[in-house]
Amino acid sequence: MITKKIGAFVILFLITLTSFSQEKFTLSGTITDFKNNETLIGVNIYVPSLKIGTTTNEYGFYSLTLPAGEHQIELSYVGYTTVEQTIVLDKNVKNNFALNGEGEELQEVVIKENKGKINIKSPEMSVNKLSIATIKKMPVVLGEVDVIKSILLLPGVTNAGEGASGFNVRGGGADQNLILLDEANIFNSSHVFGFFSVFNPDAIKDLKLYKGGIPARFGGRASSVLEIFQKDGNSKEFHANGGIGLISSRLLLEGPIVKDKGSFLIGGRASYAHLFLKLSEDQKNNSAYFYDLNAKFSYKLNSSNSLYLSGYFGRDVFSLNKSFTNIYGNSILNLRWNHLFSEKLFSNLSLIYSDYYYGLELDFVGFQWDSGIRNYNLKYDFKHYISDKFKLNYGVNGIYYDFNPGTIKPSTSDSGINPNQMDKKYALEPSVYIDGENQISKRITLGYGLRYSLFYRLGASTINYYENNNPVVFNTDLQIYEKGTPTSTKYFSQNEVIQSYDNLEPRLSLSYQLNEDESVKASYNRMTQYLQLISNTSSPTPLDIWMPSDNYIKPQIADQVALGYFRNIKNGAYSLEVETYYKKIQNRLDYIDGADLIANEAIEQVILNGQMRTYGMELMVKKNEGRFNGWISYTISKSEQQTPGRTPEETGINNGQWYNSAYDKTHNLAVTSAYNLNEKWSFGANFALQTGQPVTYPNGQYQYLGITVPSYGLRNENRLPTYHHLDVSATLTPRNNKDRKWKAEWVFSIYNLYNRSNAASINFRQNVDTGINEAVRISIFGIVPAVSYNFKF
Repeated sequence: MITKKIGAFVILFLITLTSFSQEKFTLSGTITDFKNNETLIGVNIYVPSLKIGTTTNEYGFYSLTLPAGEHQIELSYVGYTTVEQTIVLDKNVKNNFALNGEGEELQEVVIKENKGKINIKSPEMSVNKLSIATIKKMPVVLGEVDVIKSILLLPGVTNAGEGASGFNVRGGGADQNLILLDEANIFNSSHVFGFFSVFNPDAIKDLKLYKGGIPARFGGRASSVLEIFQKDGNSKEFHANGGIGLISSRLLLEGPIVKDKGSFLIGGRASYAHLFLKLSEDQKNNSAYFYDLNAKFSYKLNSSNSLYLSGYFGRDVFSLNKSFTNIYGNSILNLRWNHLFSEKLFSNLSLIYSDYYYGLELDFVGFQWDSGIRNYNLKYDFKHYISDKFKLNYGVNGIYYDFNPGTIKPSTSDSGINPNQMDKKYALEPSVYIDGENQISKRITLGYGLRYSLFYRLGASTINYYENNNPVVFNTDLQIYEKGTPTSTKYFSQNEVIQSYDNLEPRLSLSYQLNEDESVKASYNRMTQYLQLISNTSSPTPLDIWMPSDNYIKPQIADQVALGYFRNIKNGAYSLEVETYYKKIQNRLDYIDGADLIANEAIEQVILNGQMRTYGMELMVKKNEGRFNGWISYTISKSEQQTPGRTPEETGINNGQWYNSAYDKTHNLAVTSAYNLNEKWSFGANFALQTGQPVTYPNGQYQYLGITVPSYGLRNENRLPTYHHLDVSATLTPRNNKDRKWKAEWVFSIYNLYNRSNAASINFRQNVDTGINEAVRISIFGIVPAVSYNFKF
């Protein structure tokens, strides 16, 4: 009797188990652009009946595990028509999709309108994406489309002033941003001292800005990550496009190496404004121009293996009366191998070279100055789609750095003077990471990760040692900081470890879905920055020097928490994003008064370690569809630094109190709009308003030996005037474009429509006529009209 009951229980258990363990299979593949086979990043693949989905990774690959049977699959991507298709899963299926950007119907699929919805369920937050189509519609200075200028219209992002290079994210410094082009590090993102960015928009496929909730695969910077990918090239047919503007022109060529398997892309851009300087007698010996080259080669070996070789080379040249010549720029090269181990395991192996060079020649003193930074990067990343509710990213990374603080040599080789080489510096930064995303329930999705990073400051170098290990001493009589005197030195041989650090960098994010259209998200991340930018300006300049952490310069460690509310309105026609954040950074450098940074072999003698904190709230409202669309973003924030004295007798900076950082902008408002009137005309407008940048003004003066000497107040207690401008543009597309192979458009734009004189700086001087001290506002741009002609064939 007992045996029969046990047997009946076992049979019932097996039937119950079978009913709950439905067989599952995996749908995977690559999603591309229908017209050119370009892989698409971040495409949403969604199963409405099951309310589950995924997105394509950085290389266009997706993997989704579903119960056996028939499913309706929905694919959506901003700027492309949404596709619905029925899939039957009775085994693992590999299905590559092609999306169309112009609404042309494809066979055996259902096309419907796409809307730019927020991904409510994903724990990803503090992230902004911009399509190249959106960027190209934005009016910008001198008519030049600019990737960096476009992200300044996003919440939490500001710049250091008009014509300034770099960008600031959530109150952080420009040096705290990790800028990646095809995974390679870009150390200076600007041409012509900040007027233009180094990114040719014709060659760019996708960009993504992480302001917080940063995945564990990224490290090395304390503030943000800007990830930019170049196009792969058209593997179906040859095409060319370019543009002719007032300042520069560009041309991009792409086409198949082997149709549907291999492709190439080569793009060039150059400015020619310096030619107009030659027309002026007093400027004929002056020159200022830039040029850059983008290239990429792709080849699909088979369904599981693809190779990519991409590169960038750019240079700026500035000369003044043949007595001063400045050349600087970036070079990168990346060889990648994509391998698919299975329908659930994708890998990417990259070998990367990156170089930033700075050269200066001063003929009137007869010497040349060369400096720069190189790195060699090997990284291997894996993306493991374990189930429909759980996926893992993990990998390893190793970066070797070669720093050249400066080589000084005579301008002529026959001078008989030997070059003076400042101590080169070397470092190694290995790391390992793991990142997971897990759907805990229908409402809760959790993201978590951990990065373990190490840093080794290596020889060959000579290291100074100081009394009490203090390279900066405090003069109690004068109440000022002064350079310390080394008590001894030690030489470390090649690759000998001078100083080492290691840090655990946890990441955590959570999404709680209130309903189909609303969610609340929270995140925490720790980032460690081992490289320091030695600069006494708020905006990066080509002369700035990158330095590794060592026994005196400690790595910056940033902890950030964020909380946000996200909502899709009217089925995604509108969207709302609200976030608040708090970030604290340890070991933020500041400089003693009168610090000399150029060609300083003992930089530790003029720096002090402090801390930084930033906090604020961001709001973004978007209209995602219709003829009229755009967004409004507003940020209210605070960014402060504190450098207290090391002993009770020391004053620190600003008496040890919190003071405004150079990147503090209390209010930041941006309005971006686009209106498509018809097939012929479209219009765009941007309005930007920011609180003025913190500066330090003189608060008095005194006479010393007949010389007037200004005295200054507390650091950064003053501000430049409020910064604002309005830009507009109109794009004319001839109606007969559709019937021609040669397609063209005219773009008319006006930067700073109402001619606002925004202050780049305020200079103080004594009026030679009246003898009265006066403040003079220095402005770069007034109203700037521009026209450009774009074409493709």
